[in-house]
Amino acid sequence: MTIILDPTNESVPVTRQITPRTGEIKGVVGLMDIRKPRGDIFLDALDELMAKRLPDVEIRRFAKPTFTKPCPDDLRQDIRSQCDFLVEALAD
Repeated sequence: MTIILDPTNESVPVTRQITPRTGEIKGVVGLMDIRKPRGDIFLDALDELMAKRLPDVEIRRFAKPTFTKPCPDDLRQDIRSQCDFLVEALAD
């Protein structure tokens, strides 16, 4: 059993599924900036590190319009159709 901690303090927990892991990273990795301060700095460093360590992986960048609202459905669908993995940057 996997426990996922949700910092949103929802009164009724949301059920989530964890995607099975293969142990390898290949394909397309999306890096999403949720627009919190300095999240872009974190993603720039991660992008550079991944480019060096995973030269065969394609990296695509995405950004939410604002951190104060959930990710728009059209952006979610774009990410889902284009990426095999996604890293979301949260910083302050």
